[in-house]
Amino acid sequence: MPIRLLPEITINRIAAGEVVERPASVAKELVENSIDAGAKRIDLVLRGGGQGKLIVTDDGQGMSKSDLELCVERHATSKLPSDDLIQIHKLGFRGEALPSIGSVARITISSRKVGSESGWKITVSGGEKDDSCPVAISAGTRVEVSDLFYATPARLKFLKTERTEVNHILETVKRLAMARPNISFTVSDERGEKLSLVAEQNDLLDQKIKRLGDVMGRNFIENSVSLHAERGAMRLTGYAGLPTLNQSFARSQFLFVNGRAVRDPLLRGAVRGAYQDFLARDRHPMVALYLEVPSQEVDVNVHPMKTEIRFREAGAVRGLIVGALKNALAEAGHRSSSSVAQQALGAFRTGQSASLTRISQRVGGAEIFKGQSGSFSNAYGPLSGTENLSAPPDTFTGITNAENEGQDDVFPLGVARAQLHETYIVSQTSEGIVIVDQHAAHERLLYEDMKNALAKGGVKRQGLLLPEVVEMDPSDCERLVDQQERLAKVGLVIEPFGTGAIVVREVPALLGQTDVKGLLKDIVEDLLELGDSFSLEERLENICGTMACHSSVRAGRRLSQPEMNALLRQMEVTPHSGQCNHGRPTYIELKLQDIEKLFGRR
Repeated sequence: MPIRLLPEITINRIAAGEVVERPASVAKELVENSIDAGAKRIDLVLRGGGQGKLIVTDDGQGMSKSDLELCVERHATSKLPSDDLIQIHKLGFRGEALPSIGSVARITISSRKVGSESGWKITVSGGEKDDSCPVAISAGTRVEVSDLFYATPARLKFLKTERTEVNHILETVKRLAMARPNISFTVSDERGEKLSLVAEQNDLLDQKIKRLGDVMGRNFIENSVSLHAERGAMRLTGYAGLPTLNQSFARSQFLFVNGRAVRDPLLRGAVRGAYQDFLARDRHPMVALYLEVPSQEVDVNVHPMKTEIRFREAGAVRGLIVGALKNALAEAGHRSSSSVAQQALGAFRTGQSASLTRISQRVGGAEIFKGQSGSFSNAYGPLSGTENLSAPPDTFTGITNAENEGQDDVFPLGVARAQLHETYIVSQTSEGIVIVDQHAAHERLLYEDMKNALAKGGVKRQGLLLPEVVEMDPSDCERLVDQQERLAKVGLVIEPFGTGAIVVREVPALLGQTDVKGLLKDIVEDLLELGDSFSLEERLENICGTMACHSSVRAGRRLSQPEMNALLRQMEVTPHSGQCNHGRPTYIELKLQDIEKLFGRR
């Protein structure tokens, strides 16, 4: 078959396959056009999940008759004043969206330019353009897209349910709205209004906070830290959720570059790198980051969807994001998400109110209840046997129990009062109680100690009296041997021991007794997963986290009261002690007023 030029309609339909994937893609392109037109209010109306009908109305600057007739032509745009693809300041610029949509659907565009006496309308169906005609319309633009993919019916079978498609549209509009808090957005369908975001008239910072609260929820605002960082001409602002406020998916990571919502692997990798100290690999933080870079330093012409970008100085961008996030989280100190406490309170259940006819119980020989009107006696005395409980030798250094006594109002995490199930420390504060997971807390403390030692030149080591030989898969042994020098920096000295074996001669002094075999296997898994995507420092820190997890005080270990108080004091002065290395909270704080509500005292 000889080579031939494709018809214009076929070319547009091929292009539409990249630009128009589903109704949400149409919504994105049309809303971006409205934003570029200077609209202050944008309304979306949906029918049939956006596939039957999708209408976008704005109060932007509108179009003249000649502009209206050109806007549906391929590669026609008003957003590139010159042919320079570097100086791009608008969301759209390719001139592909409207002709691509018109090639696979029926599209009617009505517009009236600001200051014009009349408006104009044009219709495109399956790539066929009708003549423009006058129409009565207020200043702005109205775009109605109906029967999406009627010209390419094979695409219809890839669409999901109406509810799913509406949710995709809502997510798209929310992302666009977060970058434009000065614009009002509404979305509605047959069932009523789905989204309503009112424009804020305050300064830009207040606008962003209010819009973030509307989209991500007040819980995010209350459990996040603000950040502001600059490096050269680059500027980063936004909010980072506390590590304990995490999710099993990355959908709540909103990343913007020069006001454009993007899904860039570099930026997501930077966020992951900043949180790797705090979260397990299957958990994701909640963030909203706004990056501003000179237009000549970023290429947005990578994909027709314009969500993928390329940076000229990728390393500098990554360093800015990682550094800013780590500094912001460090300023949070040992703070933990308040939502954890709310969940804990919600888990409490009051006793059933079944009528008690005749209940008699004796404790220590004294009658407690008798019928419905029973009363407490003085039968409850000190628990027997506590004087014979043995406590392990002190493993934490800090303030003794005597020094802590009566200091509930001085220490943020209070004074230890009990240990429950040899796992949880209960302390009393001036405003309530704190429950601490001793293993998770100690894991974080060990990890931070190892990181500090690493920053000062290396982790102190202690030699094993009897070097331990660990048999492993030969390929795993090779990976460990390749990292021999790096492992030595974190206090782990290993050598090859024939084929398929490693001998461990020294371990970090902070670890004490540990499962060497299990430690090496976990380090191998870390090396396999991290690969070359993380810097040397980040990989070393990840290994430190693995070591800390293996050596922290375990659940089931009985602690003395001085040990518990010393642990609390160390947590108060250690950054990020509110969560362990896997993103779990190390403590939960319950306010006294909330506890009193549980018992009907308030």
